[in-house]
Amino acid sequence: MRTERTLASGVAIPFAIVTLIWGSTWFAIRDQLGVVPAAWSVAYRFFIAAAGMFLLAHMRSLPLKLDREGLIFAFWLGLTQFMLNYYFVYLAEEFLTSGIVALLYALLIIPNSLLALHFFGERLSRSFLIGSAIALAGVALLLLHEYRASRVSPDMVLLGIGYSFIGILAASISNVMQGAHVARRLPMITLLAWSMLIGAGMDAAVALIVDGPPVADGRPGYWIGLLYLALAGSVATFPLYFRLIQVIGAGRAAYVNVLVPVLAMLLSTAFEGYSWSALPAAGAVLALLGMIIALRAKARS
Repeated sequence: MRTERTLASGVAIPFAIVTLIWGSTWFAIRDQLGVVPAAWSVAYRFFIAAAGMFLLAHMRSLPLKLDREGLIFAFWLGLTQFMLNYYFVYLAEEFLTSGIVALLYALLIIPNSLLALHFFGERLSRSFLIGSAIALAGVALLLLHEYRASRVSPDMVLLGIGYSFIGILAASISNVMQGAHVARRLPMITLLAWSMLIGAGMDAAVALIVDGPPVADGRPGYWIGLLYLALAGSVATFPLYFRLIQVIGAGRAAYVNVLVPVLAMLLSTAFEGYSWSALPAAGAVLALLGMIIALRAKARS
């Protein structure tokens, strides 16, 4: 009995921490926009996060170096996860509420599964396809409401949706990369540290080309938010989430991605003035229900 309780608390506590932190990071990103261009904010975040991850690797007596194959893998992971993915997340939140972007990203399981089908031959069950269709229908209702009610022009809403889907595709590629043999043999924290550092360098290069020299925001809130995103939203949560996957499996751990947009939508309602009506409410219910069906089907398979 004691062992079961210990195991339950060892799962529930990190699950709650990851959900609460990741649910709030979507709102924190919103405050990073404005004075500092998106690419520079992403670069600052992951330079700090990389330093924190290297420190964590050192504290755990993990190797700090990668071999040639590991560095090549870290390059591609940095490009997809910590450059393209997050850069387009920040751009998307300039035009969409943080809760909507979070809900779009919760659909990652769909492109993940399609790419896994293509590269690894993983089959898709009928229940998974039904759940995915329900979730997509719900998201379509939410986006329709966003298109009608947004304070920016409809073209800007479509641009935000487009940015979101580019980021989702990049994130999905980085997720499927974890199935590669090289990802399994490398210490995850060391790999993340190098990937974040490489991704931050790419973000800085894009920022220099597109936005010019580094820009600073004098508000204390900006830098507090930046540290929160880098240390809590990146360094603290990634190891916890991967530990969850080891303990309860990827299928059940993925339920974090259902709860995160719920919290993000609540924060968006409270602080961003997101307005609810029958259309977005129905869309949110359908999206979450569909994701639960798809995740249960994925976990069974």
